[in-house]
Amino acid sequence: MTSREEVLEIVKENLVDTIEELEGVEIDPARSMKDLGANSLDIVEVVSCSMRQLKVKVPRAELNKLDNINQLVDLLYTNVQEKESAS
Repeated sequence: MTSREEVLEIVKENLVDTIEELEGVEIDPARSMKDLGANSLDIVEVVSCSMRQLKVKVPRAELNKLDNINQLVDLLYTNVQEKESAS
């Protein structure tokens, strides 16, 4: 079973890989990726990489409703849980 903490770590890892200025910076999941300096392409990259690593797909309409990193992690975590319980 994948934990919420593991999902958060994957998102943070992809955020740092995409935005080099965040290397070694404490990432506050209550903030949005834009607050951390991500542009729209960076956000797409972080979300795409995270979904690929977690082997889940999230509808774009769901992603558009998110305000911060915690909400993204919750959404991805929910999808991972549904996938794991279905298999």
